[in-house]
Amino acid sequence: MPRKYVILPAIAIGLIAPSWAGTVYTREEAVKIALEKSTEIQSAQEDLVSTSSKVEGGYGAAYPSIDLNATVTRIFGLDDVKTVSPMMDVFGEMQKDPKAQPPSNYDNAVANGLDNFANQMASQGYRWQSSVGLTATQILYSGGKVGTGIDIAKSAKRVSEISLDNKKAEVRYNVENAFNRLIFMDSSIVILEESIKLTQSYVDLAVNNQKSGLGTELDVIRAQLQLDELKSNLEKTNKTRIVARNNLLLTMGLPFEADVQFQGTLRSPEENLPMPDTSMANVKKRRKELAQLEESEKIQSKLVDLEKSDYRPTVVLIGNLKYANNQNSIKDWDTPEWDKLSKTITLSATMNLFNGMQTREKVAQAKSSLRSTQIQKESVERGFRLQIESCMNDLNDAEQQLGIKKRSVELAQKNQILTEASYNVGKETQLNLLESTMKLRNAKLNYMEAVLNWNNAYNALLQATGEY
Repeated sequence: MPRKYVILPAIAIGLIAPSWAGTVYTREEAVKIALEKSTEIQSAQEDLVSTSSKVEGGYGAAYPSIDLNATVTRIFGLDDVKTVSPMMDVFGEMQKDPKAQPPSNYDNAVANGLDNFANQMASQGYRWQSSVGLTATQILYSGGKVGTGIDIAKSAKRVSEISLDNKKAEVRYNVENAFNRLIFMDSSIVILEESIKLTQSYVDLAVNNQKSGLGTELDVIRAQLQLDELKSNLEKTNKTRIVARNNLLLTMGLPFEADVQFQGTLRSPEENLPMPDTSMANVKKRRKELAQLEESEKIQSKLVDLEKSDYRPTVVLIGNLKYANNQNSIKDWDTPEWDKLSKTITLSATMNLFNGMQTREKVAQAKSSLRSTQIQKESVERGFRLQIESCMNDLNDAEQQLGIKKRSVELAQKNQILTEASYNVGKETQLNLLESTMKLRNAKLNYMEAVLNWNNAYNALLQATGEY
């Protein structure tokens, strides 16, 4: 959409925009800085970082989980455990008797086994017991939870991306409106200052006329009252301008600085700019809020599937490798041997048969949230149409006011010229001359405000149609 601008004071009968010392920002610079420093945009960017990370985390759920666990236990009240072989000792004593029959290989094997069993039982009484293990867990089937979780994360990321774009457009809109307001305030100050200079000349003229006997004290008083009113209005406008400038700085994400000024132009109402496309089919494609709701609808639909997955079983494959070391002293350690390590592989399947109807209610809640999002989406679509109609009405009203206010400036200008000419030849009073000057000043201010309102109405329509 082409955007043409014009300096407001130039519209208002040829006044020149003021020049400033210190830092000066143009409209484009103000928008650029706001897009970089706005806290709202920075917050939206962090949300996007978070949702992007959740997508990676969702993919991570499809990979195996490997855990390292290590424990050291100190048991008190135990004596040292000593290795014993009572059965083999008995056989040894029997072999000392030449008349005794030697034990068979089977007897030796049984005796040795009993001794080992006794030592293993005794080893449970070691004061220091430690272990180191690795556990690998791989989900083989979870009722679609992993894939659904990834889809939800992707949709959430898309919502954050749309939200960031929408926030940038919103910040740009707010900056330009605040910038327009500041341009109007600067233009008002220019007109007030010019009016003060002109009124001061009238005061000086009234004083000279009074001294020469061509005027009265009442003429001086009336001129001075007008001058005082103008100075009061100028002071009030300057204070209001400071607030408007600080509001713009706040929107841009900058600190309040007294030497910062802004210079720029406003879009000219006389350039016959093309009307924004108000076709609802195209508006729905452009409006980012609707795209956000569509992604939210996808998320809610996936959440229904996610809750339903609790009705299905979960199958997990678990592998475990563990080394245990039990000793009387913390300083004693066995050398790990592969044959002595504990190695297991487990296939586990679990399925909930009853949980007090919790799964059913969670599914019902998810479906309700989905329907709520769908209703909101339908309401937003209708709201777009109403918003566009309202903005169109505001723009039409602003255009009508422009014509009226422009005509008022032309008439006030002509009235002031004629009144001044009549005053110079003695056919008009100074009071009427002052009054015509004030009417011209008010007409200029009213016209500038009408131009500002037209710009705001045009921007609002651009925003409503998604073209901003």
